[in-house]
Amino acid sequence: MPATTTQLSTVSGELFPQEPFDFNKTLAFLQAFPPTAGEQALAPATLTKAVSIHGRAVAFKIQATGTIEEPRLTYTLYTEQPLSKHEQQLILERIRFFLSLDDDLRPFYALCLTDLHMAAVIERLYGLHQPKFLTPFEIACWSILVQRTPMAISQRIKQAIVERWGTSIRLLDATYQAFPEADQLAQASSEELLQIVRNERKVAYLRSVIDFFQKTDEQFLRYGNYEEVARQLRKVHGIGAWSAAFILIRGLGRMEASSVEDELLKAVNRIYSPDKPLSQADVQQILQRYGSLQGYYSFYMRVSGLDLSRLPAR
Repeated sequence: MPATTTQLSTVSGELFPQEPFDFNKTLAFLQAFPPTAGEQALAPATLTKAVSIHGRAVAFKIQATGTIEEPRLTYTLYTEQPLSKHEQQLILERIRFFLSLDDDLRPFYALCLTDLHMAAVIERLYGLHQPKFLTPFEIACWSILVQRTPMAISQRIKQAIVERWGTSIRLLDATYQAFPEADQLAQASSEELLQIVRNERKVAYLRSVIDFFQKTDEQFLRYGNYEEVARQLRKVHGIGAWSAAFILIRGLGRMEASSVEDELLKAVNRIYSPDKPLSQADVQQILQRYGSLQGYYSFYMRVSGLDLSRLPAR
């Protein structure tokens, strides 16, 4: 029988994001982001979610208590067994990375001031730090599952993987499930994965992803030479140029470069030239103006069509 909330071990404290930081825009983005739909509880100024660490689930509740220019978040971690100091630090570092709390948007905004088309975009999205996938392993698996497969079907497959090999923890309001770590999913046989994924090629790709993340240091992926990290990702079976770029930006926060794919091309044309479409070469020239912040430009462009003023309901 799972522990009740009153029986859980808790740790609380505060986090201080790099300003400007608008947590409500983070929540609105997560509410509108299909790949992680239903994987967290969202309410005004509050996020509750779970992550796996060393094979067990940790739920975390984040609440905004500051302002956009002086941001402050309170957190509570919930576990069935007490966390060591080291484990607490690992979880808090994971939260900071997931919510991009340390991203400094000011250099990006300064570049945007030289681009008249970006003024309205920045005004609407001011303070939005990129919410990543919770772990790069999760986004790598997702990039396999979603290949040539409708989003809804990919989500069902992902959820089935979480229920079979992930971890979970029960709080008063709900049970929170966390995507498995590479070591956890490695315990699945190919036959078991095939029963869920229903595609032998994707099972082989998932095996390659699992093997890669069991052997590769995440710190290297986050901070190593960009071209080398991209090259290593593209060596994984099933991860091509598009998937590697997706993982680099949305899973690792690597903003140094961005590819000009269809979604970005449509977004740029909507903002810059709705009557006379720009070419891929035109958009590549715009990207070059943003130097090592191309990833944030691409993220803001893709999000520019969303209404992030609609906050999650209680």
